[in-house]
Amino acid sequence: MPSTSTTQISQIRQSLENQIDTGLLLAGSRLPSDRVLCELFDTTRITLKDALLALEADGRIYREKHKGWRISYPRLDYNPLYKLYFQRMVTLQNRVVETKVVATREVLANAVVTRDMELPPLFKLYQICRLRYLDNRIVSYVEHFLKPARFPGILDYDHSQSLTQTYEQHYDLHFSRSRFTIYPVAAYGDVAQQLNVTVGSPILMIKRINYDQHGMLVDCDHEYWRHDAVRIVVDSGEQQP
Repeated sequence: MPSTSTTQISQIRQSLENQIDTGLLLAGSRLPSDRVLCELFDTTRITLKDALLALEADGRIYREKHKGWRISYPRLDYNPLYKLYFQRMVTLQNRVVETKVVATREVLANAVVTRDMELPPLFKLYQICRLRYLDNRIVSYVEHFLKPARFPGILDYDHSQSLTQTYEQHYDLHFSRSRFTIYPVAAYGDVAQQLNVTVGSPILMIKRINYDQHGMLVDCDHEYWRHDAVRIVVDSGEQQP
């Protein structure tokens, strides 16, 4: 038979899920403090923590360092086959999107990027780092790696707008295909700091390598997503814009 603690965890989860599903707890709203929740459910902090972590794993709630627990927004449907730029994909889902530039610089390609972009050793790249917001919440941190010879002067442009549009308008470059690699990772270092999550938190890594209309490799993107913010949706028979 399940222990009393296990039963309490289940009861707390079901109660909070019911409040979320019926709209009593709205997306983005803050949960009461742990002390108040313990009193409300007549439970211990350990049992409450287990219940909240289970809800976090299911993507029903999320937390940011020093800001407590909040109710998750609906996940964004991310279709890797989508041909238009990211902002367009988001607005079609009636979500509010914003991009903020964190850094633009020249860096030495690390071993992973060197392999993925088929570069020689000790190769320098442009790196553009950006944060993406959905409904005023940070949901992803993105690192773009570009070959300087392909994009002279690109670091001087406004990268809070679509990078894809910058390619098209200033470099006559259009994507013909992309190769995606998607897998779960843990947040460390700059990624954890930028996403404002606890070190070691589970996140989703989306690595994308883009090719232009001539079949030449254009750039490599590393997208680090909060795991509760995105859902990968692919329909191989669907006609894409």
